[in-house]
Amino acid sequence: MDYRHILCAPLCLAAAAAATAASPWLHRLYSYRPAPGQFVNDLPEHEPGDTETEMLAKAEELLCGDKTPGTVTLGAYGGYVIVGFDHPVANVEGQRDFVIYGNAFSRDSSSRTGSSEPGIIMVSEDTNGNGLPDDPWYELAGSEYNNPATQHSYRITYFRPDTGRPADADPDPDEKYITDRTYIRYTTNDPAKPEGYVRRNTFHTQEYWPAWLAAEETLEYKGACLPDNYVNIGSGGSDLFVQRSYGYGYADNISNDEELGCDISWAVDAQGRPVRLGGVHFIKVYTAVNQDCGWIGETSTEVCGGEDLHPEAEYTPTGGVDAIAATPPRPVILSAAGGTLRVRSAVSAQARIYSATGTAAALALLQPGDNDIDISALPHGTYILHTAAGSAKFVCR
Repeated sequence: MDYRHILCAPLCLAAAAAATAASPWLHRLYSYRPAPGQFVNDLPEHEPGDTETEMLAKAEELLCGDKTPGTVTLGAYGGYVIVGFDHPVANVEGQRDFVIYGNAFSRDSSSRTGSSEPGIIMVSEDTNGNGLPDDPWYELAGSEYNNPATQHSYRITYFRPDTGRPADADPDPDEKYITDRTYIRYTTNDPAKPEGYVRRNTFHTQEYWPAWLAAEETLEYKGACLPDNYVNIGSGGSDLFVQRSYGYGYADNISNDEELGCDISWAVDAQGRPVRLGGVHFIKVYTAVNQDCGWIGETSTEVCGGEDLHPEAEYTPTGGVDAIAATPPRPVILSAAGGTLRVRSAVSAQARIYSATGTAAALALLQPGDNDIDISALPHGTYILHTAAGSAKFVCR
């Protein structure tokens, strides 16, 4: 008997399976539209004559095919990328589904300070089947979604500076590192901060306006704007800005080795109602804060790659709009005192409690009506109660 034929069949099948296996890494960049910023035209590098298509290809090379192949800046508030894998990311019940990697780092893990430039993550399912990101988008409700200081209908417009404006057109007499304090003007719909400027500094002297969009006089973005997360810990008249990371649910928020990823079940529609998705084909990330940190410059989300945490999982398409409408209301926290968390639920549901850092802390089964959960063993701190219908924050004292 020729044993070579016996061995060949499984080997060939294994090779075929390997060839068609879903990659865990990002595969395609559909759109790259950064807002003005100090790293724009550098990450990726714009060379004279580069078109939008060529810049898209450069950015795609820095984001796709490996865990963290490079770095792409999104610029100031609103700048974004739209990316996807070579397969739909399945929504696996009770698990985090994917990670978007950035370049955040912590200088002090206990206070969660360092460089945190959070980007909001949105997801979309290819319900019309055309392979393009033109279907409804849903925000993943991170830890600050219900923060009263978060603005959910924020709009900003940037105005292109004059061509050839000198790098030192308007230096700041009080901040020697700022060479142009009125470089790129913007307006917003926030009455508390209706206008401002992206300022130019000595560390980055190139143009901050995307060079391949030079023909556009304005750039407009809209979305949610998170509260400022910077703290000035300088002393003796010197500024030292650090940025505190948020609890969970954002890109470029905590260091990659601490990042646990995102759960597609966090998705909500424009009215904040939970959405049930079988999986997603497209992921959008945009810079979610509008703040200036002195000589460090504007806060800009950077994206360095992405990973499907279970690429072998089977994707089941969502049942359509009816499935979204049938989503029950999210649980309501009634009280958290005396070692007991009282929760009101509209349906029977499994509830998981996460710490502010995203660590699973407890599991409970909710019944319709009011439920008492024993939290006496939890250390003092902020926690998230999460169910398939949505999340709620509480403080354990």
